[in-house]
Amino acid sequence: MSQESASSVSSDDLSLVSRAALPFPKYGGSTTVRAPWQRKHARQVDNVPDRDGAHNVHAAAEGKHESRESVMAIVSMTAILGDFAAIVFGFLVSALICEGNWVPASLKGARDVSIRGSFNYIVLGTALAMCALVGRDLYTYRSLMTPSNIRPRIYRALGFCLLTLTGISAAVRTDPPAPWVFFIFASVLSFVCVYSWRLLMARIVRLPALASRLRRRLVVIGGGNQALRIREALDGNSDMEFVGWVQAIKPNPVAELDKCRLGPLHELEGILRNHAVSVAVLTEPESLQREGVSFVAATCEKEHVQFKMVPHFFDILISGIRPDNIGGIQLLGVNCLPLSGFRARVIKRMVDIVGAVVGLVLSAPLIAIFGALVYLESPGPVLYRQIRQGRNGRLFYIFKLRSMQVNAEGHGQAQWARPDDHRRLRIGAFMRKWNIDEVPQFWNVLKGEMSLVGPRPERPELIARFKTKIPHYQARHMCRPGMTGWAQINGWRGNTDLEERIRHDIWYVENWSIWLDFWIMLQTFFSRENAY
Repeated sequence: MSQESASSVSSDDLSLVSRAALPFPKYGGSTTVRAPWQRKHARQVDNVPDRDGAHNVHAAAEGKHESRESVMAIVSMTAILGDFAAIVFGFLVSALICEGNWVPASLKGARDVSIRGSFNYIVLGTALAMCALVGRDLYTYRSLMTPSNIRPRIYRALGFCLLTLTGISAAVRTDPPAPWVFFIFASVLSFVCVYSWRLLMARIVRLPALASRLRRRLVVIGGGNQALRIREALDGNSDMEFVGWVQAIKPNPVAELDKCRLGPLHELEGILRNHAVSVAVLTEPESLQREGVSFVAATCEKEHVQFKMVPHFFDILISGIRPDNIGGIQLLGVNCLPLSGFRARVIKRMVDIVGAVVGLVLSAPLIAIFGALVYLESPGPVLYRQIRQGRNGRLFYIFKLRSMQVNAEGHGQAQWARPDDHRRLRIGAFMRKWNIDEVPQFWNVLKGEMSLVGPRPERPELIARFKTKIPHYQARHMCRPGMTGWAQINGWRGNTDLEERIRHDIWYVENWSIWLDFWIMLQTFFSRENAY
């Protein structure tokens, strides 16, 4: 079967996702490896970690990514609440100005422009302004650090609010007419308040204690002048921190870089893990050739590290690729996947919360009825708890209604369910066919460990084996795992072709939309293929 799959490495708003049908070699598999650094890598990946080792590695990855994400989420919500308060304050002050004697009566018109009289406009204007601000991606760390760079987007957001309020007041034709002077004052004062708040927020996020938690850690693969320029560009005002560089093929001609050399290329996986790297930049892809670049990309993918490279050649361009710039050096990387944006993640999470609450309420009778039937057929625990791996390597306990005998995996080894599996209960076969055993996972969705729709979560010990043998397997972990997914409704679940399943999972990541989620949820009720 052709290796039609894709890879991604996620870090906030950026990831690497390769085009389907790119023939990337399977490092650690049966592909012939000729270069010395490739031979060393092949020997390393043959030693698949045991169950405890896999847990420790993934726990470290969880700490690296989840810590920054948690802090960034708190900072983003603080910025949103501050913007909300600034806009409300701007509208209230505008109402007080119009209510007083600072504005000529001829401009105010006959309408009451007190706070009480303008309450509806204050609520509507605040809602419009917040929607416009959230929709313009103004809450990333880079945006919060440099308010001067996002000033035009704030202009446009509040200008949209002004035009919309004016249009609504003209369409409604209130008598007396709406106070247009109030709208102008509110827009101007809201901008002043929001921008002042953003200047204060910029000083807060630049505090060393907070910046060290929020800045992404960058490693350059390859030495020379380009590595030096990147190091000089990443000063204290950057949203990234230069960690060091990795020796590739070419010798390093810049002596001052010697003190920050991290090691040779065949040790890349350990370097990325031990230094908590978020971004890796390859500066000499032409010397590594296609297989070498594929090795670097696959290693970054396994460690959930964002991969970029200096575009010396263009024969392995990947989906969603966009240019970037550090220190005047042009880079390539993916930064516009559908789920990379703050607005998309908020919308998906809101749908998850509503769906989880409704699902828990509606499924409570099913859990009680089928739980009793399970206990009658096989006394023992009704709910089954198992460790799974989620977004960015985070481990969590997934919950299911037990559909097999107690201690179905007596030796502690993960096993795929098979047709006519002797371990399965009679009522379990019915539950698995209709996905009833999955309904307790609404609780995982409500907790934020899973989503309603996404790639299905797997066990860490299986992932430790798959990620070295299945190309781009870790790409599926750039988003939360789901109760159902694109692969599942197309029949790729259970003991089926893993590469085909990964291809479907990554297609979902590249093509996500909220309407696609709704379609997958609907099709879940009608998809029965390989449900055993």
